[in-house]
Amino acid sequence: MHIVVVGCGRVGSGLAVQLEAAGHSVSVMDRSPKAFRRLPPGFSGRTIVGSGFDREALDDAGARGAGGLAAVTNGDNSNILCARIARENYGISNVVARIYDPRRAVIYQRLGIPTVATVAWTTTQVMRWLLPDDDTVEWHDATGNLLLVERILPDAWAGKPLSGLEIAGGAKIVSLVRNNQPRLDVSGLIGQEDDVVHFVLTRETLGELDARLLEVPS
Repeated sequence: MHIVVVGCGRVGSGLAVQLEAAGHSVSVMDRSPKAFRRLPPGFSGRTIVGSGFDREALDDAGARGAGGLAAVTNGDNSNILCARIARENYGISNVVARIYDPRRAVIYQRLGIPTVATVAWTTTQVMRWLLPDDDTVEWHDATGNLLLVERILPDAWAGKPLSGLEIAGGAKIVSLVRNNQPRLDVSGLIGQEDDVVHFVLTRETLGELDARLLEVPS
């Protein structure tokens, strides 16, 4: 997958390196050429001088056809504008914006843009938004066969009963986060866009769960 990272500060540079190490092609944008000094010598991704709302710079970064974009500059407004352009003008489905003011998070969520506040920021969280099919395991028991995993609900499951994702004897939904609010009362819930769903499951059903998430429910 090709991913565009806008902002080459501490977080942006670290994110770019992790994405490249995971096998993705990466373009990094920043208005300051000096910012790219944070990238290691072996970094093979592209570096583009420009802002995240400069269409020409975005084109140079390969935004057309990109699978994901992370706006991680030090300005909330710039990040949100960049994320909206990526979603609305370039059709990039996996978009995330960093914000400094968590009070704005709900507003941006209503615009359909996942956000991560600075106080809760980790590059792992951002990678989960950019790479929703990633099979990261949050926890496993001593045997390694009982797992806790987190998945972002695909758009196709919005409006559908979440129980359709459970696998009898193999995978059960135990909690979710909706509009930045955790919920344990998951029985009978209907899925909503950008739900973050937590499953307890056996290792042997992990592949089946991910396949079910990719299905278009009837």
